[in-house]
Formats: sequence, structure tokens, C-alpha cells
Amino acid sequence: MKKTLLSLTVLATLASANAFAHKEGDFIVRGGLAAVVPNDSSGDVLNNPGSKFSVDSNIQLGLTVGYMFTDNISFEVLAATPFSHKISTNHGGLGEIAETKHLPPTFMIQYYFGEAESDLRPYVGAGINYTVFFDEELNSTGTGAGLSNLSLDDSWGLAANAGVDYMLNDDWFLNASVWYADIETTAKYTAGAQEFSTDVTIDPWVFMIGGGYKF
Repeated sequence: MKKTLLSLTVLATLASANAFAHKEGDFIVRGGLAAVVPNDSSGDVLNNPGSKFSVDSNIQLGLTVGYMFTDNISFEVLAATPFSHKISTNHGGLGEIAETKHLPPTFMIQYYFGEAESDLRPYVGAGINYTVFFDEELNSTGTGAGLSNLSLDDSWGLAANAGVDYMLNDDWFLNASVWYADIETTAKYTAGAQEFSTDVTIDPWVFMIGGGYKF
């Protein structure tokens, strides 16, 4: 009798562990805080050697949605509320001159390490990022320096990420991840009657922490 009860207990424990896993056919939704930290550089501003643009960091709500094709492979999409970045330049000691917003939808193929029965699932992924810029606006410093008509081209680039999920129960889990995206744009603007363009590399790291739900 005792052996029977012990066997049933072990089987129940294993069944519970199996329910914890990401597995084929699951949809996975994650949400949390996402911090975009640019690794930026640029060409010359106003064709003035040594003058550069820079872009600051920003934190917004991040969201990923994924589907498990197998126990180890998924397709996932990263989205977020619009990120807002201040644009600065060292040209003439101007400092902050403008602000822009962007959305970075990113499409990834993910590989999950470990067995489907594991409640700790580290993963890595690679894919494509599309970044759309909007609401580019010069501030009083920028317009006071004679700048106008600022716009930023949208960007396509490669992306990669790594992260880990830790299951709390059958459905809910904690998540931490880091993303890298290749984002390159061209800033177009006018000074006086002359039009200028400056290539800007942003290439941000994106750090996200939060939780998720699978079904």
C-alpha cells in the first residue's frame, strides 16, 4: 500500500512538472518593462567634421507574442508602446535639439534549450527588425540654430536576443531577456535654404524584464 501511494505521488509530481513546460502548440505572451539603450554614432552634422548626433535611452512597456512550432522552436514578435528619444548634437555646443518616437516590431525564430518538462527554459533567437520613426520635432534650441524640416528614415536590420523563462505554475512565468537590433537611419533636415542629410547608427541593446502567460 505504501509503495502504491509513493508511486502515485511520484506520477502526480511528474505530471505537474510536464504541465509547466513550453511545448508544441503553446501560445506565449510576455509583458514587462523594456529599456532601449542606444549604441549610437553618426556622420557629420551640417557637414562639419567632428559634429555628431546622439540619441538617449528610454523605457516603455514591452510585449512579445509567440507560438511554439515544436517543444524547442518558436516564432515570436516583439512590440512595445512608442519609445521616445531626445536627439542631441555637439555641433556648436547646442546639446539637445529635437525629439522623435519610434516603434520597433521585431520578428524572431527562437530556440529553447532543455526538455519540454523543464520549468526553466533559456532561449536564443535571431530575426529581422523594422523600425518606424515618427513625430520628429525640433525644440527651441534646434529651431533657434536655424534648423527645420527634420525627418528620420525607417530602418530594416537584423536582430538577435537571449532570455530565460521560469515557470511559476501551469500558466504563468517570469522572464528576463536582452535584445540587440541593427537600426540605421538617415536624418534629413534643412538649415537656412540648404538641405542636409546625416547617417545615424543607433544599434540599441534592449533589456526587458517582466512576466508571461502561456496557453
